[in-house]
Formats: sequence, structure tokens, C-alpha cells
Amino acid sequence: MFSGKQTKATFKSYLPPLQTDSKKSPQLPIKKLEAKLLPGEIVVNEANFVKKCISTESCQDGLWGKLVCTNFKVSFIPHNSLPLQRFQCTHRLLGEHDISLACVEQVVTVNDVKGKQKILGSNQKLKFNPTELVLYCKDFRIIRFRFDEAGPESAKKVCLAIAHYSHPADPQLLFGFEYVGKRYHGSTDETVNGVDPGGGLQTPLFDCSSDWDREIKRTGASEWRVCTINQGYFISPSLPEFFVVPVSLADQDLKQYACCFYSQRIPLWCWNHSSGSALVRMSNISDPLQQRKVEQRISSAIIKSHPLRSDVFKSDLDKNLPNIQDIQTALLKLRQICVIEPFEESEEKWLSSLDSSRWMEYVRTFLKHAVDVVYMLESRHVSVILLEKEDRDLSCVISCLVQLMCDPHCRSLHGFQGLIQKEWVMAGHRFLDRCNHLKKSDKEESPVFLLFLDCVWQLWNQYPAAFEFTEVYLTVLGDSMWVPVFSTFLFNCPRQRAEHSRDFASSKSIHLGQDQALRFPSVWDWSQQFSLKDQTLFNNPLYVGKIATCVQNGTVKTFTHRRSKKNYSSTVRGLPSAMRNGSLGPNDTLTRRNSLMLRLRSDLSQVREQQETPSERFIRDWFSRPVDLQALLLPQLLPSHLSVWKLYFLRWVPEAQIPQGGPITAFHKLSLLTDEIETLQSQLRQYNGAGCTPNNPHTEHSKMYFKVTSTPHQSPAPPEYLSSSFPFSPMGNLCRPGILGTPLSKFLNGAKIWLSTETLANETI
Repeated sequence: MFSGKQTKATFKSYLPPLQTDSKKSPQLPIKKLEAKLLPGEIVVNEANFVKKCISTESCQDGLWGKLVCTNFKVSFIPHNSLPLQRFQCTHRLLGEHDISLACVEQVVTVNDVKGKQKILGSNQKLKFNPTELVLYCKDFRIIRFRFDEAGPESAKKVCLAIAHYSHPADPQLLFGFEYVGKRYHGSTDETVNGVDPGGGLQTPLFDCSSDWDREIKRTGASEWRVCTINQGYFISPSLPEFFVVPVSLADQDLKQYACCFYSQRIPLWCWNHSSGSALVRMSNISDPLQQRKVEQRISSAIIKSHPLRSDVFKSDLDKNLPNIQDIQTALLKLRQICVIEPFEESEEKWLSSLDSSRWMEYVRTFLKHAVDVVYMLESRHVSVILLEKEDRDLSCVISCLVQLMCDPHCRSLHGFQGLIQKEWVMAGHRFLDRCNHLKKSDKEESPVFLLFLDCVWQLWNQYPAAFEFTEVYLTVLGDSMWVPVFSTFLFNCPRQRAEHSRDFASSKSIHLGQDQALRFPSVWDWSQQFSLKDQTLFNNPLYVGKIATCVQNGTVKTFTHRRSKKNYSSTVRGLPSAMRNGSLGPNDTLTRRNSLMLRLRSDLSQVREQQETPSERFIRDWFSRPVDLQALLLPQLLPSHLSVWKLYFLRWVPEAQIPQGGPITAFHKLSLLTDEIETLQSQLRQYNGAGCTPNNPHTEHSKMYFKVTSTPHQSPAPPEYLSSSFPFSPMGNLCRPGILGTPLSKFLNGAKIWLSTETLANETI
């Protein structure tokens, strides 16, 4: 009945085999997914059943939804969103899964079946159906989408649309024009997010003579005046309509000399020291026959503006600082080793690669040069001219750093914003070219402004109590360059904004009225991007420059906080309190990391003293005194004193997160303490009848993001959702191989960049 021969299976299944997890079909309810659009924003292309990868290790984990390309952003609308984290800021222009097209650095399409990939540019063809899309972003994110269940044609079209619209051919194709044209000029409603675009700003824009007049009076520059010869941009196309010149220089002389300077950029006044020394920036003189005559006339006018008739020192930035191509190369290397490179293949080289990128070296070089300029102003009491060929890049960085070190007003929030507006925006820094918004020329692209923000962060990191703002503010400010709706970071100069505004308004039949230009919002109106609650993340609880009020014997009195006598540049770094500029006190001990360096310096101390320059002596004397946080600040400049700006460069790396750890824990406790003090002061004023009522806004809106509970005397532990990446989340923002156990993970846990014995011995301020 049963033979020993095995029977052959005859059943044939016509059902497809079960899919693996990597291509698991989404079981999704029918749900209409629509992108949230801003005024002037339109949908260009879209694809359904797209998966956004949220895991760094693989693409198996993800969110299913619709991928949409508009003329402003790449938007992913998930069927079921991840739970909104309690600390996550809500951006009013960009959603949780949105990327502005200006932030897209590269568009890479992949077909993993055929083993093909292609970097897409504008107006390019795609010969294969993509199974994956990878977006490399300028803010160090890597976003990945899968098209396993999407239609092949829709996937191809949305990829091509993203590549095309992220490479606009003309400035007027940038979304900011459509946004402003529709929002501010398309209706009688003159508000955006409840805010008038032209009003409510406390930050001076320096687009009128009155702002410059106030700055002259604030700095005591009595021998300088506002010049109006460039109204209508008739003299120089890249200078503002109003700027400041010596009183002794007549308008007729300035018009005569303008043609001798590169791009007719007449020397610009930046700032005045209390001694009367002036900081001036100047482009090169293009006419060699007139060079000596013009230089003597300009120098003579600056000397006359000084009460002591002191001489003028010229600082050639082109000879002493890296150029824009060097800075761009350094950032590309830094991005490569931080977020792109597969660490398992180069883990032993990571720390040396970080050093060889030269980014930290350039940060130190700019800070050191700014200190040298400060020495001339502060100690030598001479005026300084910053010389640069075009006076539109390096001079922006140095002039701002000098003012940050010398002038505590520039370390307040509105003072810092006014400083950027004056020395970057109105002075004609090429934001359009340096940010490469049009993707036209890689040779013109350079992160000069980001380098400046890193320099500011180094100062902030050494003296956190001296700044009104936080590192979250600096990080968000860097991100705002890639939201192209603000005039601040959209143009190369004020004239370009005015010309493109008029041309766009004419093409769209927009009546400008008395404005004469489109009313682009300023980035300094932060309510355009964040709620009042989220803006409190910008407020530094350590800041000691505020004016506080107290009640004494029923009377409200105002006083200024006493400055701490601690040397924050030492205590923050954990160095011995008696250590000043590398010298060691008799009772001090050192960590192993610093012992070799300081002992080598001690052995060479006698030789160094003999070779010490006046500038080095000035720096050593300054570090020997207690620091006044509301006066001059100098950074410590040994390589071991500078750190990687982790919150900006490493915030998307999941392995870089320290749960309930990092600087945020101190920020949390200090915020609670500050909020408790504010609450008690408010209650005390009410109790003493000092004019505060329960409905006073002071009692309703705290300046701190974290607030005390009903039992303020208790000290709660940091919330579970806090991490060192606060308030940013790596979830779905960096899809590439993990780094656990590599040198990067060790560095994140406190390891220093290794320096050779020879390097340690040669470290100098």
C-alpha cells in the first residue's frame, strides 16, 4: 500500500510568499494626509506609502506616510506619529518631519536591487526607479526614505522634484519672495503668527540714521558722524545707505576717494573704545597710484578722531587668517567625520581626523587674532583698521569678536543681535553666496558665519555667566540660515534685497506703497518661529548683567548684581584656581591630562619671560586678576581649552546623548532657582503694595523654561526626558551606522583630542 518511493509534491501556490520585515507591507487605515502649507506655498509633487527610517542601524524601523515636495520644504506626513516628546520645541514654519529645501545639501537616490545610486541636481534625469532617497542636510542631519511600497513613477517624480526645487536658478525663486508677497502684501491682514513684521522689534536694524546715531552716543564716539552719501546706493553697491565716518572727512572727499577702494567700499566705523580708540574696517585700495595718498588721508582723519591723537594700527586679515576656501574645506571634513563616515572602518583614526580637519585650529586662530586687536585698543590705546580685500568676510568675524570681548552690551541678547545686524547684514556679508542658497558655485560657499558662532560659543563656554543668551540660542540661530524667509540671511547686501524686492513686486503686480521694497521679516522677531514658552530657552539663568529690583522698607529699589570674583575661565575648566596663564601655584595639583603640558611650560618659564612680547604680557597680566564679567573678557587659547560644540555638531547622533546628563542638568537646576527667586520677588512686591497686581504679566510669564512647582523648597531630579541633546531629538534625523564603542563614543564621554608631547610643549596663548 505504501511504497518506499517518495512522492513528488504537486500542489502549487499562487499566493505571493510572505514578505520579510524589511519589506513588510504597511497595514494602514485609509486616512487623508495633507501637508500644512504657509502663505505662498504650493505642493509640487508627492508619493504615498513611503517609509521614513528612524533607526541608525538599519531601515527596518520607520514611520509610514506621505512624502511631499513643496516650493519651500520636503514634508513627511506620517499616518501615526511618534509620541511628541515633552521638551520638543514646535517650530511655527517647519513641522517635526519637515526639511527646508535650502537646508538640503545633497539629494541621493538609490536602487539597492540593481546596486545603483546617483546624486541628483537640478534638471537631471533618473534612469532607474529609486528604492531609497537619502537627504544630506546642511545642519548635519541625514534623512532617509524607503519606497518599497510606493509607486515607482511617483517615487521617481518626487525625488526629481526635490532635487530641482532645492537648486533654484534665481534668487526670486527662493520661497521667501512668495511667502512675503502673499503674506504681507496679499491681503489687508498685516500680521504673521499674530505679529506685525515691521514692529515690536527691540533689536536695531541699522537701516536708518537714527540707529547709527544711538550707537555713536552709546560708545561715546563724539568725533564720528553718520554719513548719508550712499542713499540710493549711488556710491557703493554693497555698503548700507547709512554708515559712520570721521567728522574731519567731508562728503566731497569721501565721494572722491570711493573710486580708489575695492567695490567703492569706503572705510566703515565699527566701534569706539572708552579710551577714544576706534575700530574701523576697510577694503583694499584698488588704485596703486593713489594708495599712499588715500591711506594717509584716511589714517589722518582717524588719528584726529582720537582724543590723544594716537597712531593707527593696520591689521591685514588676508595675510593672517584662513581664507573662505580653507574654512569650507574644514567644515566638509568635520561633517564627514561627525555624521557621514562609517566609524567601524576608521575608528582608530577618528580623533586624529577631528584634529586634521583644522576646524578647531581655525576657531583658535580667529580668537587669537581678535585678542591681538583687543590688546592694541585696550593696552596701546591706538585705533585699529581691519584690512581685507573685499571687507565682507573675515572682517565681519574679527570686528564682532573684538566687540564681544570688550563691550558687555554686545553680550546681551539684543546687543548681540544688533552686532550681527550691523557687522554682517548691513556691512554686506554675502549670505546668499556663502550659504549657497542657489547651489550655483561651490567656490563661493563658505560657513564663515557658522565659524563665528563657534567662536562665540567658545567664549560662552568659558564665561557662561557673562552672556544673556544660551547655547540653545546660538544653535537655533545657526539653523535659521536655512529657513529662507528672513531677510537677515537671504541676501548679499541691502541693495540686492531692495532690487530683487522691486523686481518681484513688479512681476507680481504687488503695490509697495511707501515701503519701496517687500517687507521681509527679520530673524530677530523670534515669534515668527517659536512660541513665547519656547523662546524662554534662550534666557541664561546665570547671566549677571540684569538689573534686579528689591523691596526695602516698603520701597522698590533697583540695583545691579555684584560680579563674581571667580575666574570662570579657570573654574569651568576644572583647572587650579591659582593657575594664571599656564603658571602653577605651589599648592596646586593637576590632572594627568594637563600635568605634562604645565610642567614643560614651567621648565621653560624663564626662557619664555625673556622672550615675552608686550601682547603676551598684557594677556598674562589680565589672567592674573579676578575677572569682571561686565568688563573685558579674554578667552584661554591653549588647544586644550577649546572644545567641540557638541550641541550643534553632534546633537543628531543618538550615541552622543547622555540621558539625564550633560549641561542641561545644570541648566535645569539653575532655571528652577532663578524662577523661584523671580516668584518670591513678585510676591514680595505684591505684599508691600509696590504696584504689582496678580494680573501683572511678570507673575504670569516666567523668563525661565523650567519652573518651580507648588513646593519650591524641594529640589526635584531632572525630568526623565532630558538629555545632553536637549531640546533636539536624534530620532529619525541621522540614519547611518552607529558608533558605539568607537573613539567618538569615548570622546563624548570626556576624552580629549590627543596631542603629541611636542605639541604640548609648544602650546602658547
